[in-house]
Amino acid sequence: MCYFEQTKWMCGYWKWGSFRQQCNKEYRTGETCGLKLVYDTKLEPSRCKICDQVAKKTRRINKMCDDIYRWQREGNRRATIEKTQRDIEDIQIQVMELQNTHMDRMRSI
Repeated sequence: MCYFEQTKWMCGYWKWGSFRQQCNKEYRTGETCGLKLVYDTKLEPSRCKICDQVAKKTRRINKMCDDIYRWQREGNRRATIEKTQRDIEDIQIQVMELQNTHMDRMRSI
């Protein structure tokens, strides 16, 4: 039952911070017993890194969709449209993986 700092973002994502206080179970200096308890929670008013990555990828997907729409109106860019559609699918998979990671961490506290 050693105590650690915790950082929590406004979206609910959190991470462990630095070691703060040793419990009475562990007598060796610098060692921890393995059970982490929150000593203090630092609230961050900004978004976490995962939310930033999701926002970037979403903006990229939106731009690609706009490009595809423009290219379809112009015509004569079939290969470019197909490649961009595959790229959109890949990025959507990455976004889903990031969101799953985010939700797992939020549920684990």
